[in-house]
Amino acid sequence: MVEVQSKAAQGRVADAPSGHWVYRALPRLLWPYAQLARWDRPIGWWLLLWPCWWSAALAAAAGARPGDPWPTLLPSPFHLLLFMIGAVAMRGAGCTYNDLVDVGIDAEVERTRSRPLPSGKVSRREAWTFLLLQAFAGLAVLTQFNGFAIVLGIASITVVSIYPFMKRITNWPQFVLGLAFSWGALMGWAAAFGRLDWPVIALYAGSVLWVIGYDTIYAHQDKEDDAIAGVRSTALLFGKRTKHWLAGLYGGALILFAVAFAAAEVPLPAMAGLVAAGVHMARQIATLDIDDADQCLRLFKSNSVVGWLIFIGLLAGSLWMALAPFV
Repeated sequence: MVEVQSKAAQGRVADAPSGHWVYRALPRLLWPYAQLARWDRPIGWWLLLWPCWWSAALAAAAGARPGDPWPTLLPSPFHLLLFMIGAVAMRGAGCTYNDLVDVGIDAEVERTRSRPLPSGKVSRREAWTFLLLQAFAGLAVLTQFNGFAIVLGIASITVVSIYPFMKRITNWPQFVLGLAFSWGALMGWAAAFGRLDWPVIALYAGSVLWVIGYDTIYAHQDKEDDAIAGVRSTALLFGKRTKHWLAGLYGGALILFAVAFAAAEVPLPAMAGLVAAGVHMARQIATLDIDDADQCLRLFKSNSVVGWLIFIGLLAGSLWMALAPFV
């Protein structure tokens, strides 16, 4: 409690990290906007980015044959950069929108009541203006892709816009979050081919299960406050059975990822990334203590390692295929 009050007195959010570059590089006047966009908590945009990068790498590796020129087997660096910029912008816009919708709930939860809107550091009008600026940045990125990808990206707005309300009407808001946060799994393929195919549909479905799993871990931080505030979540729904559900969700995600890889005919060594990711997921489940909020946050953040393992696996598989004739 003392630490929470200390951070609030310094103009920071209770659950935000101390010593982040945001507080060193930006003037204090801009801190509330950085907090709205969660620039001081990059794990969110990394988790939004990974399905984009997986999809781009899957598209590049699809149908690879020995001796293919290695640059053709790797995702476009320009696309990877665009997806990163877009992930930061749209994650920030989504968090700002979520805070606008949830300002009443956030005021009742100890971890979130010091956020810019419930604490009065930013007005609703200022937050809406900031949201639009971030959305326009995301739109500018989107227009760099082909027409099909642009339409597909715009279609995600529907899912994003309804997500904040789901915690009021269903025990499965994490499913809707999965639909939104996994959208990038469609975008990388669409940006490369201008269409959707079965491999990327399987990748998307697997990503949805992965998101439900890691956000369930995250939601266990707030389960007591959520129950009092009437907020629903899979953390409350699963309760003591959380580990069993995680085994099913993560296991299903890995199976669907493997199906996507097989359907796209990516080089077999790419599967090593899935095996490594599976080991990491199993460790999350084995060590999870749903009543330890700090550990839940650490395990949630560790899912960026899953992102790296799968992405590097795809890249390694492609490079292996390019080098095959010389080995």
